[in-house]
Amino acid sequence: MLLQLKNITKRFPGILANDHITLDVKQGEIHAIVGENGAGKTTLMNILYGLYHPDEGDIFWKGASVQFHSPRDAIACGIGMVHQHFMLIPSLTVTENIILGMKAPQDHGPSHGFHAYWQRLTQNILDLRRAEQKIRDLSDQFGLTVSPRAKVEHLAVGERQRVEIIKALYRKAELLILDEPTSVLTPQETQDFFKILRTLVQQGMSVIFITHKLHEVLESSDRATVLRGGRVVQTVNAAATTQRELAYQMVGRGILERLEKKRQVQGPEVLRVEQLYYVPEKQVPLVQNVSFSLHSGEILGIAGVSGNGQSELAEILAGLCPPTSGKIFLHGQEIAAWPPRCLTKAGVSHIPEKRQDMGIVMNLSLQENAMLGSFFRPPFSKHALLQKKPTHHYTQNLLMTYDVRAKDTNVIIHELSGGNQQKFVVGRELDRNPTVLLAIQPTRGVDIGSTEFIHRQLLAERERGVAILLISTELDEIFALSDRIAVMYQGRIVGIVPAEKADRETIGLMMAGAAQT
Repeated sequence: MLLQLKNITKRFPGILANDHITLDVKQGEIHAIVGENGAGKTTLMNILYGLYHPDEGDIFWKGASVQFHSPRDAIACGIGMVHQHFMLIPSLTVTENIILGMKAPQDHGPSHGFHAYWQRLTQNILDLRRAEQKIRDLSDQFGLTVSPRAKVEHLAVGERQRVEIIKALYRKAELLILDEPTSVLTPQETQDFFKILRTLVQQGMSVIFITHKLHEVLESSDRATVLRGGRVVQTVNAAATTQRELAYQMVGRGILERLEKKRQVQGPEVLRVEQLYYVPEKQVPLVQNVSFSLHSGEILGIAGVSGNGQSELAEILAGLCPPTSGKIFLHGQEIAAWPPRCLTKAGVSHIPEKRQDMGIVMNLSLQENAMLGSFFRPPFSKHALLQKKPTHHYTQNLLMTYDVRAKDTNVIIHELSGGNQQKFVVGRELDRNPTVLLAIQPTRGVDIGSTEFIHRQLLAERERGVAILLISTELDEIFALSDRIAVMYQGRIVGIVPAEKADRETIGLMMAGAAQT
């Protein structure tokens, strides 16, 4: 047995994050960890990687008891981690990123005479050629194609992920922890990633694989451990279970595998975008010649690998960033220069991409966050004075309606799990009764139960006649919700197709810039 965790327990003020968790990882296996937001997955991995210290329990590595006081200890033991958001410096080369923070390799030659003098003289000089050759050897050995001299800023997302994996292998990792590894990859890059994973395992590596995508668990892992409420519910062989069973174990109830999306007659045009450009000063265009229309009762999904202009397009439409050129019409009226407050009054709601940066204020209470963007209107204010009692009742109703789990309305929002924070933001924006909804990565980082809930809410708004622009890197989400699918690549919309005529292969090729319609 490579790794054993026995009775791992971790407490935070008012929270039991890990409750006597026991699991093991075998040599040469892919072990998936699944669970809802707040189930304890991240805390457990942070303990294993030396970022947290357990209050109780033991870690055994190759049969010996070990303690990790920092990631340095875990790395020295043979554990590597690839985070969901890559830890790379764009302006450095692949080689420079991989060797960053490492000591120069020591030459174990004679300890006296000229050789020893030369070693002391050159011990702090980087030998980039030697490092590049080692990276090439690892690339060839594991099928991780990447140029050691390429700058990271010029690499595609899939290539950057390979750099992170090579970085762990360069440090002689025997166990690789992967946190949501496919969340930013195209379908083709995802296929390549799992080929690489199988090559790693065939050569003796072990992998812990955290994901919300249950089909990936069944297709790629050997075993899966389900966490709920900080405890292990079950460890199962992936070949002997189903998505439905895993989902039930995760949330304690049944989850629909397919949402019912009613056929609707397309309503009148609500939003129109014409030849939109966004070019930051002295930079390349991030949004180029984007045009589309959005109708009442329609969900237009915009697919694409993260970093292809979707975020900038969303900020322009939400009034957070002025376009360089182009026109935006809402109900026939040009709104390209309107600020967010005017757009909100006109019926535009915005579920932002990064909830903790743009959707909530982490150190404010639920009540205070509930009135963000609307504090100047009833029921939150009267005669320029904030109204505490109506705000409390409004927030209480919001929590009940949108299944936000919190003990009361005065709770500071950073105490909520990511899924509950997201449901809170979604609920606040939908409760404004919008005519246009900008839903940007609405289920990013949330568990399967919260994802199902948010999807149901979006479809209910569609039936109510709301025009919804859905921007997501999750193809499952795009296909499940959209009436039409647009694809962005390098700031352009390379095609718009009806959802019933779209297939994953074509959309994936469009996302990679290899096809247009």
